[in-house]
Amino acid sequence: MTKLSVNINKIATIRNARGGLLPSVTEAAIKLEEFGAQGITIHPRPDERHITRKDVYDLKPLVKTEFNIEGNPHRPFIDMVLEVKPEQVTLVPDGEDAITSNAGWDCKKHLGFLQNVIAEFKNAGIRTSIFLDPNPEMVQFAKETGCDRIELYTEAYATNYPINKEEAIKLYIETALEAQKHGLGINAGHDLSLENLKYFADNIPNLLEVSIGHALISEALYMGMENTVQAYLKRLAKW
Repeated sequence: MTKLSVNINKIATIRNARGGLLPSVTEAAIKLEEFGAQGITIHPRPDERHITRKDVYDLKPLVKTEFNIEGNPHRPFIDMVLEVKPEQVTLVPDGEDAITSNAGWDCKKHLGFLQNVIAEFKNAGIRTSIFLDPNPEMVQFAKETGCDRIELYTEAYATNYPINKEEAIKLYIETALEAQKHGLGINAGHDLSLENLKYFADNIPNLLEVSIGHALISEALYMGMENTVQAYLKRLAKW
C-alpha cells in the first residue's frame, strides 16, 4: 500500500496568521498519526512564513512514523536536516519568493550540485528524494545524482485530470516505469486530492508514498481531520 504522508504547512499558516500558538503544529502531527497518517511532511522556507525552524526541532521527537523534510538545499537547510536527521529529505528547487513549489529539478544542469548535496545526506543515513517533473528523459540524470527516490511533481496531472485523465497521467506512468528501470523509488505530491488520488495511485507502478497537504487540510475543514485521513487511506488501498 502507498503510504500517506501529510504535509502540515497549512496548519502553521493558520497559526501564524494570528501570531499565537493555535492551531498547534505538534498536536496536529500527533493527531494525524493517531488518525492513520503514515508520515508527516514539512517544508520550511527561509522566511518562516509557515513552518519555522523551531517547528522542525519540536516535531522531530514527536513524529513516530516517517518524518519528511522538504526544501531547497541551501546551506542553512542542509545543516538543519543533518542535525535533525529525518527519515527522508526531499529536495525541491523552489525560489525564496515562491508561493509554493512550481517545478522539478533539471538534474542534468544541476548534476554536480545535487551529487554533492545528496552525498552529505546519504553519509548521514538520510533517505533522499528529489522533486521531478514527469519527464522520462530526466530520470537517468536523477539516478546519477545518487538519490534513492524521485517525487513526481503532480500539479500538471491535477490540472488536467478533469479534462482527460488518461492523457493527464500518461507522462507520469512513463516516468515511473523509467524510474523502476533505474532502481529508484517513487513518491508523488502537489495538488493531489480526494478527487484525483485514486486514479493516480491505481496507475502509477511502485508508488511508495504521496505527500498531501493543501487539499487534505482544506477538505478537513468540512469533513473533520480523522474522516479526511481515513478517506485518503481508502483511496490508496489496494483491494
